[in-house]
Amino acid sequence: MNNSNITVALLFGGVSPEREVSKSTAKSVLNALRELNYNVILIDPAYGLNQPKDEEDFFKSDDYSTLSPRNYIKIIDSDVFDKVDVAFIALHGKWGEDGTLQSLLDMRGIKYTGSNVLASSLSMDKCMSKIMFQHYDVSTPRWFVINNIKEDINLIREKIKKFFGYPCVVKPNDQGSTIGLTICRGDVEIQKSIELAFNYSNKVLIEEYIPGKEVTVGILEERALPVLEIKPKSGFYDYTSKYTSGMTEYEVPANLPKKVVEHLQHQALLAFNSLGCKSYARVDFRLTSDYKSYCLEVNTLPGMTNTSLLPKMAKAAGISFEELIDRIISYALK
Repeated sequence: MNNSNITVALLFGGVSPEREVSKSTAKSVLNALRELNYNVILIDPAYGLNQPKDEEDFFKSDDYSTLSPRNYIKIIDSDVFDKVDVAFIALHGKWGEDGTLQSLLDMRGIKYTGSNVLASSLSMDKCMSKIMFQHYDVSTPRWFVINNIKEDINLIREKIKKFFGYPCVVKPNDQGSTIGLTICRGDVEIQKSIELAFNYSNKVLIEEYIPGKEVTVGILEERALPVLEIKPKSGFYDYTSKYTSGMTEYEVPANLPKKVVEHLQHQALLAFNSLGCKSYARVDFRLTSDYKSYCLEVNTLPGMTNTSLLPKMAKAAGISFEELIDRIISYALK
């Protein structure tokens, strides 16, 4: 395939709280696309028809609160996409990873990387993901959902004690990068944790905390990559640990018994397929000291920054970053 004949629209930025992370992903992907000799058009859908004139301006920090998801419709419906062969989606979070952008691209007849509308939507909705996990026998921590910030806090505390006790995890139902997430050790922290999570979502998930290792499994073209163990120096893999170089150590392949690795890879593929995902993804787990695994979520558009996990797992499988990007695009074009 002659890549110079293929025009890729690199979609990144957006209006979610993960806007800056998306820009970091886009920088790495852009370098790879140019190494692979693709024609690249940079598009930040949050700007709509008013795209920056200079490449550097796409990557500057700005006040994204003034930008609007309505602009996505305008740019995707414009003649800019008339010459696009495929869109590489480097957006993260709401309006990019949740199926909304994918639906616009479908209506416009543009091929795109990653999973389709339904799989993207299901994966982003943590509660719906867990319902599907249960149906397909993917082990996941116990949980319940709060639909309204005004729900009785005492009743919530009673439900926590009844279902799984403390510590527990409070997080937005449809955010990534641990944004708005809190590990609560007792009753006192619950109110503020719920309020924080509601800042990022109209639903909040309260989940059983599983002590143990943090591990993840990459999926590429419906095949499981080597298992990676995440070792945050702070003890908690939060936003800072994820995106600050040197804050976390990674072991890939993870030093785990062969049967445990095979089980994790099987569970990862089961989770991936239960949501109808395609092409690539990253499946996150907690692993107890006696090697019981609990699937937390499937990331259909995992990060591609210099600290991101999917490229590390691909490299352990002998796949370079450029080959990874090339294979993702080739899959989308099929």
